Amino acid sequence: MTDPIADYLTRLRNAIQAKHRVLEVPASNLKKEITKILLDKGYILNYKFEEDGPQGTIKIALKYDPINKVNAIKNLKRVSTPGLRKYVGYKEMPKVLNGLGVAIVSTSKGVMTDKEARDLKVGGEVLCFIY
Repeated sequence: MTDPIADYLTRLRNAIQAKHRVLEVPASNLKKEITKILLDKGYILNYKFEEDGPQGTIKIALKYDPINKVNAIKNLKRVSTPGLRKYVGYKEMPKVLNGLGVAIVSTSKGVMTDKEARDLKVGGEVLCFIY
């Protein structure tokens, strides 16, 4: 697999399309950080890391509206790819839907949202947009 983040986002997108309640993805430190951000911003209900095998897995409980059965995540978009990396400074940090969405950025101070990176005045690689 050449792009594990794109695989993570695709598994998440496919589970939402199929209306699954729980999703399992192979774990990595970067995927754990992205999952923590999704939980903090209210896009997922909960997650659990399980140590099984050399890599482990992350179980993610997806969040749905109880009335309309609509998922909290409307769209996921991979921005920086292995073939074309997208780096930005904190002044050029993108806003997703004028601040309603979240851009996940990998910085020298860790993985964080676009707003946190702007507040800390650090730039980095824009991994994905979520709204």
